[in-house]
Amino acid sequence: MYVTAVESRPAGVVLTPSSGGHRPFGARVKAFVALTKPRIIELLLITTVPVMFLAERGVPDLWLVLTTCIGGYLSAGGANALNMYIDRDIDALMDRTSQRPLVTGMVSPRESLFFGITLAVGSTLWLGYLVNWFSAWLALGALLFYVVVYTMILKRRTSQNIVWGGIAGCMPVLIGWSSVTDSLSWAAVILFLVMFFWTPPHYWPLSMKVKDDYARVGVPMLPVVAGNRVVAKQIVLYSWVMVAVSLLLTPLGYTGWFYTAVALLAGGFWLWEAHGLQARAKAGLEGAKLKEMRLFHWSITYVSLVFVAVAVDPFLR
Repeated sequence: MYVTAVESRPAGVVLTPSSGGHRPFGARVKAFVALTKPRIIELLLITTVPVMFLAERGVPDLWLVLTTCIGGYLSAGGANALNMYIDRDIDALMDRTSQRPLVTGMVSPRESLFFGITLAVGSTLWLGYLVNWFSAWLALGALLFYVVVYTMILKRRTSQNIVWGGIAGCMPVLIGWSSVTDSLSWAAVILFLVMFFWTPPHYWPLSMKVKDDYARVGVPMLPVVAGNRVVAKQIVLYSWVMVAVSLLLTPLGYTGWFYTAVALLAGGFWLWEAHGLQARAKAGLEGAKLKEMRLFHWSITYVSLVFVAVAVDPFLR
């Protein structure tokens, strides 16, 4: 976390600025940065920039890359700040979110709401004037989908929340492509689908580890409402589809041997880990013996490798 520690509080209590005591300027700055969830945005940018290389079939304009990344960060940061504003009640009850800025009182709910709306408006104007309006509307659509559809509607109502809510996290792929071409193509759609099928098997292993947190606040993540065997089976199914979709770029002529080799090797190791998790779940292993976080950590490496290959491949054809 980017938030410095504040005084201790009873479980489930959200500190207000008045109850949180003195709020140093440096800690406040870090708290507002933390509202944007920068570690998550790093992953979104990993899927944005390589797609720009593929769309350009080489090195895109570096100023365009910079402005697109800044606009994407601001947009995703606004979505995350609004997400924390809406979820501040359950964040106070979950161990993994108990040090978020609104829970500790380092940032007030009103400040978070204003900050999120400002970033939403600012990012849309930034992308519209400095990149293109198509990309700006895609970014705004992703923000609204994450805040309204996922956070406000799906998250607390269905175990399929992360499946459909994950669409917002797939949008940087489309934004990266449209920033270069002011349009979309099948390559962008395929990579969007890779991220769509990647999201559930990426997040469900983490949900398996912290399912007690989600159960405590009534959020029906799949591991909360289904056993480990069912979750592991779903992870394997989504994993196979994800790997298959990732290999469609080459027969359609968008990538060559390098991307194909990386996608096969990285995808093969992913499937090995996914089936390993399923085998451990079938054997009834739980806790540390389930080793569900192995797949979670590999999923981040997988995305990095595949999208770096997307960027490098045009130079090797």
